[in-house]
Amino acid sequence: MATRDQTAAAEPVYIIDGARTPFLKARGRPGPFTPVDLAVQCGRPLLLRQSFAPDAFDQVILGCVNVISEEMNPARVAALRLGLGEDMPAFTVQINCGSGMQSIDTAARYIREGSSDLILAGGAEALSHSPLLLRQDAVEWLSDLQQAKSVAAKMQAASQFQPGMLKPVIGIERGLTDPIVELNMGQTAEVVAHLFGITRQQADEYALESHQRLAHAQDEGWLDDEVVPAMSNDGEFYRADDGVRADNSLGALAKLKPVFEPPHGQVTAGNSSQITDGACWVILASEKAVKEHGLKPIAKIVDSQWSALDPKIMGLGPVLAVTEMLKRSGQTRDDIDLWEINEAFAAQVLGCLAAWEDPEFCRSVLGLDQPFGPIDRERLNVDGGAISLGHPVGTSGNRIVLHLVNAMRRKGLKRGIATECIGGGQAGAMLIEMLQETS
Repeated sequence: MATRDQTAAAEPVYIIDGARTPFLKARGRPGPFTPVDLAVQCGRPLLLRQSFAPDAFDQVILGCVNVISEEMNPARVAALRLGLGEDMPAFTVQINCGSGMQSIDTAARYIREGSSDLILAGGAEALSHSPLLLRQDAVEWLSDLQQAKSVAAKMQAASQFQPGMLKPVIGIERGLTDPIVELNMGQTAEVVAHLFGITRQQADEYALESHQRLAHAQDEGWLDDEVVPAMSNDGEFYRADDGVRADNSLGALAKLKPVFEPPHGQVTAGNSSQITDGACWVILASEKAVKEHGLKPIAKIVDSQWSALDPKIMGLGPVLAVTEMLKRSGQTRDDIDLWEINEAFAAQVLGCLAAWEDPEFCRSVLGLDQPFGPIDRERLNVDGGAISLGHPVGTSGNRIVLHLVNAMRRKGLKRGIATECIGGGQAGAMLIEMLQETS
């Protein structure tokens, strides 16, 4: 469903600044930071370099999917820990992989309508803290035991215990399985790969390129202004994204077995996004706030689009969202200088690129007389993406917007699109335009 035409809105929405933590790969146990810890770690240095007081914000909006029980409404907890004041409204948004972009889009709408002027919008996720859940038979056994009144009844209930009840259900595995089509996200990527003939070699080649690009960006220092270090409670310092494998090779990737559809599937751990912890913030402002606080905007949000489709092919969502947004603005593929498509899976990104070149898909699904056309790979995810970097679900949509801005500023480019597929069969897309200070 299309949104209203935002390009005609009178009140511009400016991106002022942003920062993120290093993205830290989950290693089979809870990581050093909770979602709020991560939000605070990147929020403090970001706020310290601003010309206005922390309590100048009108509100705080944070994307987070796996909210832990100790941090209900992490946006509010983070706002308080960041010293934004007890009277600071803050709320959390959740639309799976699009949550971090949803926080920006929601903030932009408040600013466009004139009800807010300065908003801190972010995403925070600690997938390593995803809960271990009791099996249903264990829940029922505990309920029977608790409700038993007499000693004999308690002993009878206790005797029904079975050792298998101790095996937990991994919460993230449930969360990454669509309850409508009963496919996990990796299986939906397999469907997309099948539809467009994406081969295992193509997926592995794309994954290798993602690692090489991220490693190059780190070596060149291109992420230094974007990533702020984080320090854990035990004093360990985290300076950089740690999921990248600079020495990766096609040979190593080819040895990995399919994870979701063995033995003949295309999707492996090597060509999928990594389970990761990380947070990101972006500061958005109105024209009034820019003048009041003497701010220097670096970009503006031109438009956004949220679209939906069959959950079985959720990975193709960006194709719908981007095409609809460009139709509305009267722009074409050639008007876009840089692209960020979140790398949930290599097969999913390659499937989107193939769909835009497929005449039948473009005609019957996108309503185009001619194919949308090819996306220049030299303008797509130029510094790597979630395959090498990681995909902290509630954060990624925020990160790709921030990085798109930073990459365009570095390259002196004008216009870019950030987009992501969303579990459940949705997608978000955002059109960003740099201001004149791009050089």
